Amino acid sequence: MANNTQMLKGLLEGCILNIIDKNETYGYEICEKLIEFGFEGISEGSVYPILIRLEKKKLVYSLMKKSPLGPMRKYYYLTEEGSYELKQFILSWNEMKKNVDSILGERNDVIRD
Repeated sequence: MANNTQMLKGLLEGCILNIIDKNETYGYEICEKLIEFGFEGISEGSVYPILIRLEKKKLVYSLMKKSPLGPMRKYYYLTEEGSYELKQFILSWNEMKKNVDSILGERNDVIRD
């Protein structure tokens, strides 16, 4: 597909908001969780610009805190606007997923390279 990167960027924003909503967390830990959930190609270089963008949009805020293992860490938290945006993302995702599943049906004949 032509622009998987743009599609992935929007999906990652929603996924990152959900990760932050569950617990206070920092950038590297967010990367680790994304990899744990199957986003193997995700790097910190992809995640940190998203965190900056989410902070500029006032969907998250951050606080510097002591780390038990060394230097201070920037921990992220959802704002009220971020909680609302997460709910909207989930609604939109569920609708889009339903529509795509409806078009694709129960296809099991996926072409693999």
